[in-house]
Amino acid sequence: MSTDRAVPPTAARRLIDQAWLLMMLPPLFWASNAVMGRAVAGAVPPIGLAFWRWVLGTLIVLPFAWPHLRRDAAALRARWPAVLLLGTLGIGMFNTFQYIALNSTTALNAVMLQSSMPVMIVLMSFLLFRDRVRPAQGLGIVVSLAGALTLISYGDPAALLGLSLNAGDLWMLTAIAVYAAYTTLLRRKPVVHGFSFILVTFAIGAVELLPFYIWESLTQRPVEATATTFLAVGYVALFPSIVAYLCFNRVVELVGANSAGLTIHLVPVFGSLLAVLFLGEQPHLYHGIGIALIATGIALATRRRA
Repeated sequence: MSTDRAVPPTAARRLIDQAWLLMMLPPLFWASNAVMGRAVAGAVPPIGLAFWRWVLGTLIVLPFAWPHLRRDAAALRARWPAVLLLGTLGIGMFNTFQYIALNSTTALNAVMLQSSMPVMIVLMSFLLFRDRVRPAQGLGIVVSLAGALTLISYGDPAALLGLSLNAGDLWMLTAIAVYAAYTTLLRRKPVVHGFSFILVTFAIGAVELLPFYIWESLTQRPVEATATTFLAVGYVALFPSIVAYLCFNRVVELVGANSAGLTIHLVPVFGSLLAVLFLGEQPHLYHGIGIALIATGIALATRRRA
């Protein structure tokens, strides 16, 4: 009897166990999400963009999740308070706050401020669960943060003293704190298939945003059916939503919240690369130094103990 049928599941299992590979995708798509959110800030209202992002994301995931959802329904109901909280934090609040922030701050600021998230995750893990940081993990956090600050300061530490925050930056910091809480609390999610979990949390986020979307449409400005709207919603629903959340949730399972949080330091890395590729910005030595420090920090923090 042929054993060909056994190969695809084995290959799939190997793929979803590759922490390094899975760690690359979320920050890449989150960096592009910030660029997209800023690019369409004048054309698509922030709550409308978030609402339709999750509505479309739910519809795309539904046919893939349905077979698993029927099996996972009991486990999801048993942990419904945790599922509701995770859907509220990671879906309903985080990206909405980010899109609001991008109406009054730059994409570069939004990308760079996310470098504070790994530190917030470590703090919340300690406050909520009394997690201790291993020496190698702590060193990795410090090294990767140094790399992120190198990118933020353009290689000039004195420039950090001149940074100022506007209302959009404060919205972004609030969004970062919300996502740090989501990452820390992922350990409370039920043991279900990844598609089942993101389908339910996407739906929770969409339902919670509905009244705010109606308010925004009636009192601020409605979402217009334009090519820009369709392109923006389609992109953020597929890549920064479905692909990124599936990968990030799996990384938390593989290496823990503290180490997974270090992937956020890759957001300014990919943000810088995207700026070079699509905005014509010139690469500099500090880019290479920052990226090398971040990679070293992640390697230290995610190294398994014997």
